[in-house]
Amino acid sequence: MSVTNGAAEGYSHLIGEHPLIQKITQLVRKVATTDATILIMGESGTGKELIARAVHALSPRVDRPFIPVNCGAIPAELLESEMFGHERGAFTGAIGQRAGMFQLANGGTIFLDEVGEMSATLQVKLLRVLQDREIRPVGADRVFKVDVRVLAASNKDLAAEVEEGNFREDLFYRLQVIPIVMPPLRERRSDIPLLTSHFLEKHNRKRSGRPARIAEEAMVHLWEYDWPGNVRELENLLERLVILSEDGLIGVEHLPPSMRSFISEKKIPRPTLGEDGLDLNTAVEEFENRLIEEALRRTKGNKQAAARLLGLKRTTLVAKLRRRRGTDADDEQEVSE
Repeated sequence: MSVTNGAAEGYSHLIGEHPLIQKITQLVRKVATTDATILIMGESGTGKELIARAVHALSPRVDRPFIPVNCGAIPAELLESEMFGHERGAFTGAIGQRAGMFQLANGGTIFLDEVGEMSATLQVKLLRVLQDREIRPVGADRVFKVDVRVLAASNKDLAAEVEEGNFREDLFYRLQVIPIVMPPLRERRSDIPLLTSHFLEKHNRKRSGRPARIAEEAMVHLWEYDWPGNVRELENLLERLVILSEDGLIGVEHLPPSMRSFISEKKIPRPTLGEDGLDLNTAVEEFENRLIEEALRRTKGNKQAAARLLGLKRTTLVAKLRRRRGTDADDEQEVSE
């Protein structure tokens, strides 16, 4: 997805060719021209605000304000004033009248990020705004009409929050007129090379000297990692690697130790003793086989080098491979490796 008119400052392209992203792209284009309220759900770092900015950039409100509000970052006792404004003397420290985010967004779009963090009292007031398109500043004795499109986002499962009594059911349905669910990066791994290329190009523009690039083996690690921080984590990592890269080539050794450990654990999982026990011989054999596969992968199939990594003689490794395969395919011709 991209916006070519450049009207929404701060908007970036939604990068991805995965079918899930393509469906979201199509949906955003379809609903952007309406005034429907949208609830964007997904884990942190998946690009929920990017979607909100895309909706605004493609809407008839593009020339009006886009106001983001992080409901989880503002103390609960201040959030109402931040959103709806206040009158002079409404509370201690209110030395003057102040417009809230809804007034500032009038004619445009307001983006309520982490809306699930709102208190029950504020949920009721937000519901009234959605129903009546009116706000009442803190301490005011009158209401004001507002023309604002509301977009909301949450990394919580709001349906589950409703079930647990933490979020109002009527507000939930008011917000999710159009639901959009952003997939985590681990569910769209095919986009990782594309995203990596995009972020490398972006951060290489700030770099002097030879552009940084990713080695093939490091790219495999990026693909296999589960990215709990999603796209945001990927970009932050690549920015750091580009800055710290000396010769321009980013290899496996430059990746964070936690990532390398994760990949090793993923490739060579530790057997666990369950309630029903386990077959020790089978577990040991599987563990040995995975170590052998890992050594061969690292050495690109060179048995001499793989045996050295495993602390074995080459002939011992070849014998183990023969037993695994049930064949005598490995012969003395390989001694020259």
